[in-house]
Amino acid sequence: GNLSDCPNGSRWIMDVFNECAQDGWDVASIVLGLGSIGCFIAAAFPQFYQACRTGIMDQALSIYFLLGWLGGDLLNLIGSFLADQLPLQVYTAIYYVLADLGMLSLYCYYRLKNGGRAFPAPINAAFVFLSVGSLSSLSLLGSASTEDPGTFKGRSLLSAPGDELGPKPFSRTEIIGFTIGSISSVLYLCSRVPQICTNYKRKSTSGVSYFLFALVMLGNSLYGLSVLLKNPEPGQGQGDYVLHHLPWLVGSLGVLALDVVISFQFLAYRKGRPGTLEERDALLGEQDES
Repeated sequence: GNLSDCPNGSRWIMDVFNECAQDGWDVASIVLGLGSIGCFIAAAFPQFYQACRTGIMDQALSIYFLLGWLGGDLLNLIGSFLADQLPLQVYTAIYYVLADLGMLSLYCYYRLKNGGRAFPAPINAAFVFLSVGSLSSLSLLGSASTEDPGTFKGRSLLSAPGDELGPKPFSRTEIIGFTIGSISSVLYLCSRVPQICTNYKRKSTSGVSYFLFALVMLGNSLYGLSVLLKNPEPGQGQGDYVLHHLPWLVGSLGVLALDVVISFQFLAYRKGRPGTLEERDALLGEQDES
């Protein structure tokens, strides 16, 4: 029955992903989209390893970078659920939020372990708000429902197509999802600026895993390509198709540009001096030995 709206489409792709793949461009779009999801899923593990190896995660990463990332992923999860996305997209969005919470917990652990000062009140409030929002969203996923499913395509390409073909006006659910996606993209973009500033002040990227940003760069590149390669729905113009995906394209390609800046910082500071806190710890260690 699903293939009635997708003539000459691949049956197994329709059955598994509920995506219409009528030619090689559509298949390539789906493969790139899956590759993008894989990169985002794997991105956090190199930073976990680097944090445990160096023990200076609280000095290396900006708390605003982590909070902005969590906020973006939380809105992505809410938007995916409101738009009645497929289970794979919802599950990966849940994983993103849990990985962010894990990274924030590790950050707080090393801040306490290294004798760092308490967080300012605004950061504490943002951390509590985002944590409670994340846990509340996860607990309400099974009970909430939508009145107008299947009309809004989220950050992932694995979304349910609408029943009607051709260009359609934005529905209420789509407007909500579009707004949430726009705010999410802004948070993703803004999260990079504090990390760029932190690297610049320290004149070092020690304690930061480059593979974290490399995998995110690859994931955003694959995602952007997957959106651009996919054919619009029958009757839908290319401009209308791009407009419906614009927040996620701007977010992905904008974050990609800022991550390129961070990549140049890794090159510039690879032989740079350690940051002030790391230098102080090293001197204290030498005094203790003497």
